Amino acid sequence: MEWFSKFLGWLFSLVYSINGNYLAALILFTLLTKIILLPLSIIVHKNSIKLVKLTPEINNIKYSCYGDKDLINTKTLELYKKEKYNPLVSVFPLIVQLILLMGVIEVVSTPEYSGLTVSDMLSCGIDFSLVSKDVGGLYYLFPIIAAVSSMIMCITQNISQALQAEQSKLNKYGMMALSTALSLYLGFFVNAGVAAYWILSNLMSIAQMYILNAVISPKKYIDYAALEESKKKLKAIEGSEKSMDRELKKRQHDDYKRFFSIANKHVVFYSEQSGFYKYFKGLIEYLISHSNITIHYVTSDPNDVIFDIAKEQKQIKPYFIGENKLISLFLKMDAKIVVMTMPDLDNFHIKRSYVSSDVEYIYMDHGLSSINMLTRKGAVDHFDTVFCAGQHIIDEIKATEEHYGLPHKNLIAYGYGFMDGLIKICSTDPTIASGDFILLAPSHQKDNILDSCLEPVIEGLKSTGYKVILRPHPQYIRRYPDKWKRISAQYSSDPQVITESDFSSNTSIYQAALVVTDWSNIGYEYSFSTLRPVMFINTPMKVINPDYKEIGVVPIDLSLRSEIGIEVTGRSADEVAEAAEKLLKTKCFSAEQISKARDRSLFNVGKSDEVGGKYILSRLSQKK
Repeated sequence: MEWFSKFLGWLFSLVYSINGNYLAALILFTLLTKIILLPLSIIVHKNSIKLVKLTPEINNIKYSCYGDKDLINTKTLELYKKEKYNPLVSVFPLIVQLILLMGVIEVVSTPEYSGLTVSDMLSCGIDFSLVSKDVGGLYYLFPIIAAVSSMIMCITQNISQALQAEQSKLNKYGMMALSTALSLYLGFFVNAGVAAYWILSNLMSIAQMYILNAVISPKKYIDYAALEESKKKLKAIEGSEKSMDRELKKRQHDDYKRFFSIANKHVVFYSEQSGFYKYFKGLIEYLISHSNITIHYVTSDPNDVIFDIAKEQKQIKPYFIGENKLISLFLKMDAKIVVMTMPDLDNFHIKRSYVSSDVEYIYMDHGLSSINMLTRKGAVDHFDTVFCAGQHIIDEIKATEEHYGLPHKNLIAYGYGFMDGLIKICSTDPTIASGDFILLAPSHQKDNILDSCLEPVIEGLKSTGYKVILRPHPQYIRRYPDKWKRISAQYSSDPQVITESDFSSNTSIYQAALVVTDWSNIGYEYSFSTLRPVMFINTPMKVINPDYKEIGVVPIDLSLRSEIGIEVTGRSADEVAEAAEKLLKTKCFSAEQISKARDRSLFNVGKSDEVGGKYILSRLSQKK
């Protein structure tokens, strides 16, 4: 270090010789060191911008690989390599600055390095050789001003420096507190000249920051909209984990560990919540009664009915895996077959397995509606097999594959198992469609009945004298819990209106005297199981894929409504009342007419679970 101190001493003596004023020399010396270090400062500035530019992709990696730290690190390093980003680039300039500071301390505390004497350090009535703690008085201002300058610099960095501005509050204010406290403390124990250098260096760093931002503006390189969106996604999934209580976290941890402790898993079913078990029920029962395979049932609902069912049925192994840990579980999936009603596999956070390419993913929709119109574009592109409810699904998928040049999927003429269960119940239940109530069951799309015409619809239905059971779509409660609470409170004192949010039971569906819906599948389920007509409220059409017309296939949701029910606008209570009276008291649609529409729309009515079960067992036999 001595050679470096001598070099700095020579540099300081050079600027001191200009006018022989120590303070002026200190200002020029500080400026000169900033100029010498400017290339490094530019490198750090550019590197910081590059990291913030990459942050949306890094956040997306953390989101899509949530819970798997090894995979996150691997993918992040791959991204760094691809974009030629090196985290160590920012470390080297810091080391250089630290060495420089140590050299300055030597030069100021040992003026001989500059060829000066202690008397030469007197300037503007200030002796820069003195130490604050030794002399006190006005010299206490040096550590105080040093601390304030550090605080101002940190505040400026938190606002204007691209990388620091994106740090957490703990990081921002923690660094500010540490830097301020350190400057205050050290300011008491070093020469006033060193403290003055530190103050000048901080102030010049602030000016340099603004100059660099003006010349190399972060806004030209960073997509701040994408950055905010990625932060929101990551925060949402991190929030879901934080909201879990300790007992639930332990339960999830134990179930996750138990899931991967079992080798050679044949079939895994995934359910988002308890209400979805009914769509798997018949298929699972067929597999259990026709084989000895273990059904591994993963659910994100800790109160799923599957846990009670598994107590009686030992072939079912249930696991609670929350949405955050689910990402990691799917990435490490090692089963032969995975069956799920959740679309968009591999499009968002739920990915295909990266440990096994042999997993067959089967998509089975929880309805008979158009997949092309009522799921996102590409929602089933990454499934290997689709259990199709009817010919309309096969037509849509084949047309999509042809139009976009996609690989062909395995399309199984399956049917609709849940509908089969309803049909079976209704064929033997004398209470079918004999209830003293009307079921109002809206969907969850924008401007559905709940959000656009609830009051006139309910008033019109109440005028028939029947009770009205209001049963929203499960996704509506999940997405808009506050709205649903307000609606429930609004009708809590109305004896003729009952709100229902338990979706594990189907009683209210098949016992209703009439079902009223907008674009929900529940209308078809009711009509095809009871052979009774439905009232459809023509709210704005439910469209999730705005490009659905591109493949040239008319969605069944548009063609089937008029065959099994009456369509109304829902804007007038009188209009709703008139349609309800007609549907309740006249035979405007015969059971035979609705039965024919059902047989045209669905495959394998009454035996879809047998078809699906045989397919799965056949595929497992082939995979041995």
